[in-house]
Amino acid sequence: MEFTLFPPSRILRPYIRHYYLFQSTSGSSFADTVFPSGDMELIFNLGEGVWWAEDRRNPAVELWGQVTRPISIRSAGRHAMLGIRFFPHSGACFLKEDISQLNDHVHDGGDVLGHSVGQLHKRLLSTPGTSQKIEIVESFLIRILKNAEKHSTHFEKVGHILNTMVHDVSDVKLNDVASRYGISSRYLNKLIHRHTGLTPTTYHKIRRFQFSLKLMARNDQPLTSIAYDCGYFDQAHFIKDFKSFTGLTPSAYMKSISPVNQLLLQ
Repeated sequence: MEFTLFPPSRILRPYIRHYYLFQSTSGSSFADTVFPSGDMELIFNLGEGVWWAEDRRNPAVELWGQVTRPISIRSAGRHAMLGIRFFPHSGACFLKEDISQLNDHVHDGGDVLGHSVGQLHKRLLSTPGTSQKIEIVESFLIRILKNAEKHSTHFEKVGHILNTMVHDVSDVKLNDVASRYGISSRYLNKLIHRHTGLTPTTYHKIRRFQFSLKLMARNDQPLTSIAYDCGYFDQAHFIKDFKSFTGLTPSAYMKSISPVNQLLLQ
């Protein structure tokens, strides 16, 4: 398996965390679990392999809504996947839908974004070289962005608010965050939900969970220290949140970390 990251161009840097190319040439079947990341993804399947999510075959162009629980996946065949990973609040800029309706499912990108996605997929299949493929994808995204009605004037503010929540790993007090930005806690909840598809509380829990995964990947401190460093009140709260996102306790996860999730933590 190979997992390679590529940076976006300057104009898309505020919206795209990175592009990635996932390749698996062994052809062997395997099963795994996708955990919540806080980011939405659009994935173009360019290989002969097939993916299933919770026993439903994935489309050629996968649009992953926000994931709030563990989702089982399996695959067969050789894979070449070009993925776009959006920032938590930027996926909404490219979509007309209420993005919370996309949560916890893999959708056909063509159904959500229109028939032009199918045409884009065909162009990618016939285009040699990853850099050329990314150039084509970027042109497509820039066109959507320029025409998007949902290019919110609050985009930058939401980004600043989310960064504030990420850097504070302890339990976030929404009233304090709202006061810092001169808005009510009710409006804060509405703003974040509109742009991320998540409530502020769920978003913060997912980012804290992701931070715990990064600490666990280092394998250089006990779980009690990780719970403390991630701002959990005690280890019981850490275990409860962790299990809701993975289906496993932290100790069980450490014994069974999968190849795909190892790659995603790079």
